[in-house]
Amino acid sequence: MQYRLRIIAGELRGRRFQVRARPGLRPLADRAREALFNILATEVPGRPFYDLFAGSGAVGLEAVSRGASRVEFVEQDRTAVRDLAGVLSAFRVDTRALIARADVYRWATRWQAPAEPAIVFLGPPYEHLRTHRGQLRHLIQGLQARLAPGSYLIVQAEGQAPVSYLLGDSEPASESWDVRRYGRTVLAIWHKAVPAANPPSAATSQPPDDATQNR
Repeated sequence: MQYRLRIIAGELRGRRFQVRARPGLRPLADRAREALFNILATEVPGRPFYDLFAGSGAVGLEAVSRGASRVEFVEQDRTAVRDLAGVLSAFRVDTRALIARADVYRWATRWQAPAEPAIVFLGPPYEHLRTHRGQLRHLIQGLQARLAPGSYLIVQAEGQAPVSYLLGDSEPASESWDVRRYGRTVLAIWHKAVPAANPPSAATSQPPDDATQNR
């Protein structure tokens, strides 16, 4: 059995590729993927993009097509890595992407976040939502802490599991998750706010008094 996927928009629009089905692989459906990139809109071009637990690589390939400055796929399964490398080569975009064959949890402990805003998509196998809950929460918290202001973090989950049980107290008090549902698929989107510029002090913002004006 194979999944037949397509690139929705961008320079690779309409290009199709096939991915061999295997346990735990659930490519993000076209509808949800299109909705996600419509939300991100102009944030993708020129930004680094990370597709973690890449699987089919459909999300990262969409980012390549839509002009991300570079895309890194992180996936542990040897077959998935080989298939993805073949697709990147066939589409002639392999020079704009990097595939890291690694366990995402270990990869994240060594990851150096870019200084500029980035987009990170986290699509763990759904079974990890139950069997690796603590690791996932720790992973999310670590990514939030290291990403530069202006960055986005997206977590894919399944509809039957409350997203709050996974995100939990990883949500900073001043920032929130935008949770969208597409059938059984849930996408939780977090944006790291850019700190507001310091307002001018009262001493410098007040106009001079009359005596000063008349000197």
